[in-house]
Amino acid sequence: MTVSDRVIEVRRLRKSYGGVERVHGISFGVDRGQVFGFLGTNGAGKTTTIEILEGYRARDGGEVSVLGTDPAHAGRDWRNRIGLVLQESELNPVYTVRETVTMFSRYFRQPTDVDATIMSAGLAGKAGERVGRLSGGERRRVDVAIGLVGDPEVLFLDEPTTGLDPAARRGMWGLIEELRRTGKTVFLTTHYMEEAQRLADRIVILRAGVIAAQGTAEQLSQALGHATRITFLAPPQVGAAQVSAAVGASVEQDGRWLVFRSDQPQRDLTALLHWAGEQGVELTGIQVSPPTLDDVFVQLAVPVGEPPGGTARGGTP
Repeated sequence: MTVSDRVIEVRRLRKSYGGVERVHGISFGVDRGQVFGFLGTNGAGKTTTIEILEGYRARDGGEVSVLGTDPAHAGRDWRNRIGLVLQESELNPVYTVRETVTMFSRYFRQPTDVDATIMSAGLAGKAGERVGRLSGGERRRVDVAIGLVGDPEVLFLDEPTTGLDPAARRGMWGLIEELRRTGKTVFLTTHYMEEAQRLADRIVILRAGVIAAQGTAEQLSQALGHATRITFLAPPQVGAAQVSAAVGASVEQDGRWLVFRSDQPQRDLTALLHWAGEQGVELTGIQVSPPTLDDVFVQLAVPVGEPPGGTARGGTP
């Protein structure tokens, strides 16, 4: 990676309110073309950090660079290079989609073509529709079109799918994936772990103002010892000890279900099926469940028995 590939750089960032430090010297970086997931519970410091990156809030310590510029001292040229999609927006309901995006395009020196932007946001058939008549998912796409009309190099997406139904949420996922394909850098905050696991190339989990962990979803799962869960139904004469000997792993029994965890699920599932075939045993209801980001988030962001503000497991990337 070259220096020019790093579009956001945060070093030892600190912020206090009323004498109480809320962001405790965090450090991370975002590379060009990444979808970067910034996760944490309410009150973890996400909004404060994002507002500092966007240049809307002053920091108390540390260094911040976005597109090679300190946001605290950035001017209009820099603002023309970033796009913002806020968690909530109040658009005039009587304006059409085209009128709304056109109005915001005038804030930029070199805006993209309005109709092309509307199309890229998945609203080609709604350009002449009044905003007040759109569905929640369509209004969210208008927010994204506004964020894109300045042709930003970095797009900040704050909870873009909150309140959307499953179909609209998946439509937004497709839009974000298309932004990645076109080379945009996306800074994404979300409370939906499935969303972050699917979209984010790299993830930071923030807890009480410190970085609890950072890396890819797979790296975070592996670092915490999470493994794929394999469950199945076996005939009554087959017990956990027999299966354990066959797969070389500890097998637990939960009613009629047998369960074990595996770091190499393909190998162990093959061994299980080979053993069942040799023994003439019929296994039904086989389920292979890989570790999810939900498991990681619950363990790291809200650890049981540990007060907020514990020792960070992450640090400088």
